[in-house]
Amino acid sequence: MTFEVRDMQRADVAACLKIINHIINVGGSTAYEEPYDEAGLAAHYMDEPPASNVVLLDGRVVGFQAAFEIEPGVFSIGSFTDQENPARGAGAALFAKTRDDCRKLGGTSIIAKITSDNTGGLAFYSKMGFQPDHIIPADHTRSDGTVVDRIVKRFVL
Repeated sequence: MTFEVRDMQRADVAACLKIINHIINVGGSTAYEEPYDEAGLAAHYMDEPPASNVVLLDGRVVGFQAAFEIEPGVFSIGSFTDQENPARGAGAALFAKTRDDCRKLGGTSIIAKITSDNTGGLAFYSKMGFQPDHIIPADHTRSDGTVVDRIVKRFVL
């Protein structure tokens, strides 16, 4: 399986929207509770972050990732892959480019803030080499009232 990873483009927004809104609708693996529309997704995940990438398999977008500079040299990452038609290895392919982009932007580290009930996200970031940094207690309340911690992991560049 060969992935193509590149900067996100306007033409990718509809496919990315489908991926993230499916994840939001299923629940439990993102802090987002409300679906995006195309304009909101483009503004937040393509226009705002200094690094925003998509991964394609056979020309189909199967995931996207963005890195936001939250303080000089420190980037916060968000990752979303197609959960309806998963492509094993898509997240790792995305992270390789995003990691390199952050280095080129002068980054010193990348953090991931993962809700404590997102076991898949916690496992993914650990597999990519992120180390535990700290926990933000009771940082998010799910729509059903469940309160979860946010686990912060750090990858040193």
